[in-house]
Amino acid sequence: MLRTVTGPIRAAAVNGAVLPHEHLRTDMRWAVGIDSDPHRWLDEEQTVTAELLGLRQSDQLNLVVELTCMGMGRDAATLARVAAGSRVPVVASTGLATQPFADLADADVSTLTRRLMSEITDGLDSSGVFPGVIGEVGAWGAEPTPAEERALIAAAHASLATHLPVATYGQDGLGLLEILLTQGLPGSKVAVGYAGTDPVIARKIAEAGAYVSLGALTHGPDQAARTALGLIDDGHADRLLLSTGVCRVAHLQKYGGAGYAQLFHALLPRLREVGVDEDTIRVITHDNPLRWLTGEAG
Repeated sequence: MLRTVTGPIRAAAVNGAVLPHEHLRTDMRWAVGIDSDPHRWLDEEQTVTAELLGLRQSDQLNLVVELTCMGMGRDAATLARVAAGSRVPVVASTGLATQPFADLADADVSTLTRRLMSEITDGLDSSGVFPGVIGEVGAWGAEPTPAEERALIAAAHASLATHLPVATYGQDGLGLLEILLTQGLPGSKVAVGYAGTDPVIARKIAEAGAYVSLGALTHGPDQAARTALGLIDDGHADRLLLSTGVCRVAHLQKYGGAGYAQLFHALLPRLREVGVDEDTIRVITHDNPLRWLTGEAG
């Protein structure tokens, strides 16, 4: 079963594509200790709903994993309305965002774990919506601060207690993964948001049993396709997740961006052009994200 914002659904009911790393509503314009960015936000409910509905009809989009957690302007009620309006199920997240945005202070691991467990068991912000994933958690800078490392460890503890998967964010994807693995969390429960271009690092993440999560907007479709193709050629197609990574108003098609369609209309066509077959694309866009979400071995 998958926990979605409109209630639990069977994983077997998801027949089409999954976007495993998206933002549908977020606000990260201000934070402690870093420059403000007036463009670092997304609050366009009707536009987002329309884009997802269009992709449901044109590209068989069947599920979106929304990785806006505590400190990132999450709005569970908005997510529920978007899911209902687009008829695309949405998985919401808990988790403590990177230190400039999350209220981590000097809280110890046990305190942070209790905060996560409270949302997992009681729902998000008194909304009646329950999270189905922990993330995105990680580091804002080149490496995690002590507080961010405690938040990662808390995410691992909550995942072990509840079987919810974890999604990471940060420049040192392999280092963040190692922190989670040292807590006994299986690699198969972790999607590493990989922003780099080194194929060796991507391969090491996959070899550790974790999923390499690539965003078409983060890398650009050409670089994302090269990284994805490298993993496929190395025999790691079963450890690859592809999404778009929309997180700003400017990313939406209404405002001139590529929108949530960039995976379907730019990245996947590039993979097909170099000979990636439909069975492999189905594994990457359907089988892998469902295995990650449900904890099934792959």
